[in-house]
Amino acid sequence: MTSENINVVRAYFQAIQNGDLAKVGELLDETVVWHQPGANQFSGEHKGRDAVFAMLGGMMQTSQGSFAIDAVHALMGNGDTVAATIHFTGRHERGSMGMDGVDVLRLKDGKIAEVRLFSADQTSEDAFWGK
Repeated sequence: MTSENINVVRAYFQAIQNGDLAKVGELLDETVVWHQPGANQFSGEHKGRDAVFAMLGGMMQTSQGSFAIDAVHALMGNGDTVAATIHFTGRHERGSMGMDGVDVLRLKDGKIAEVRLFSADQTSEDAFWGK
């Protein structure tokens, strides 16, 4: 099951990097719970696919369409959980950010049911996204 879960997460990151939101939606469980870290306008728990897409849309708007995961370094599986080491970037008129992160995704029945994110520099990420 671990390798199948890694394949689902690999497809998810490829869809994100390619801007294929339909595929992202297929891979997220309808009741996905997304834990966005920090103390910024996007922080907190987002429940359901629609809430996650609303948050991601807000991130794209705030970053003037520049927010991206530009590298997925490794995918590591352990049962129903996959950890991904990534690098993400964004920019807007007030500045830019680029940092490493760790995404931890829990899968259920072949879909992503829960996402927990960790940023290498949460203070800088909070400053980038704002309140």
